[in-house]
Amino acid sequence: MTNDTQRPLILASGSPRRRELLAKMGYTFETCSPDVDEHVEGLARDIVMTLARRKALAAAERYDRGVIIASDTLVSLDGAPLGKPEDAADAHRMLRALSGREHEVFTGVCLIDAQTGRLQVREVRTGVTFRALTDAEIDAYIATGEPMDKAGAYAIQGGAAPFVAALDGEFENVVGFPVIEVKSMLAEFGM
Repeated sequence: MTNDTQRPLILASGSPRRRELLAKMGYTFETCSPDVDEHVEGLARDIVMTLARRKALAAAERYDRGVIIASDTLVSLDGAPLGKPEDAADAHRMLRALSGREHEVFTGVCLIDAQTGRLQVREVRTGVTFRALTDAEIDAYIATGEPMDKAGAYAIQGGAAPFVAALDGEFENVVGFPVIEVKSMLAEFGM
């Protein structure tokens, strides 16, 4: 899929997972990693929309043309957001809390046309149920290092895949980039 050369597509993210998913969708794009204050209080669904918007607006300041796309993902358990773990003990606490339970994953997606200022923000939800996990499984997973930079302390596309008993919604949303919604939003922006 070729983009309009007058309006490049800019992914406002340093996430290799988001880059990979957008590339698999067939888009040509460039990336930038805006530095924004990520401290936001509230419900996960509101936090991800606020942060996606902040990231997109920060990136848009660098460009006079193009469509900027930004996103943010959080895990929510019983209404409480779970971000990235601070350390191994925090990762263990999160995974123990998710064990044998359903939780929600919310991703906020924001698109901005840098030239016109047109802005759109949406939130996507996926329900995820983990099977009961043993402490040995949790510790072995944490020892891989993978959970340390992931919301909720797990990567569904990685070593945590065997933890998932059920999924209600889009798999890629749990990875951090809801491709169905992203494709729809990009089409609305003429991309």
